[in-house]
Amino acid sequence: MEWFEAIILGLVQGLTEFLPVSSSGHLAIGKALLGVEPSGDLVFEVTVHAATVLATIVVFRKEIWKLLCGLFKFKYNDETDYIAKICVSMIPVFVVGMFFKDKVEAAFDSLAVVGICLLVTAILLTLSDILSRKKVVQAGAGDRRNGISFWQAFVVGLGQACAVLPGLSRSGTTISTGLLCGVKRESMAQFSFLMVLVPILGETFLDVVGGEMAASSVGMLPLLLGFVAAFFSGLFACRVMIALVRKAQLRWFGLYCALAGIAVLIFLA
Repeated sequence: MEWFEAIILGLVQGLTEFLPVSSSGHLAIGKALLGVEPSGDLVFEVTVHAATVLATIVVFRKEIWKLLCGLFKFKYNDETDYIAKICVSMIPVFVVGMFFKDKVEAAFDSLAVVGICLLVTAILLTLSDILSRKKVVQAGAGDRRNGISFWQAFVVGLGQACAVLPGLSRSGTTISTGLLCGVKRESMAQFSFLMVLVPILGETFLDVVGGEMAASSVGMLPLLLGFVAAFFSGLFACRVMIALVRKAQLRWFGLYCALAGIAVLIFLA
């Protein structure tokens, strides 16, 4: 991977991470259009995802600080409840990371998988948008403290676990899953962006400690440039797009994903 390719792909990652259009799918498409050969690992993908996670931390720093302050009061309050639900949401993706990592990495080499998953994302976004706006989906039962219950957090976590596949938007899948479970959009948007922090940072830490980052065929300079490009573009996109995701009709993102998925299957797969 050349240095300018790393910058382009980092920009793609940062600008698409906070929209329900699949940043991993766009990374795969971007690699195909640039003629970047598969590296045989996901170190570059994990690195640029870590950059956008860092951008998320910067944007949500007040909310995160409030959660941490509440946690260290060592009592069950709203902040502790919220963190507990984030932990519950991470169980499915932890299982996938532990037992299915090789299969997930293999999926990143197939543009057919990207195209199909983009179509699945389109269906999820359109369906959840229509049903939630028509109030077909009712509020879930149980403890709704912080706007989301434990069972809803777990179901959203299942959506995140499925979204490790390229083309299946993580934010789109989690937000859609939450809406279909009865979580309000304003509650789901923030939860969706915060629930990814620990899994991505944990994967990045394991890559560094395990030596995969140093051994990657991508090279340290492209990794560094990709990280910087993804961080700054992600910082911009996060500030601008979160309000858009909260208020915009998801079906328009679904239409874009459908057109992109069809184009991938016809021209690139």
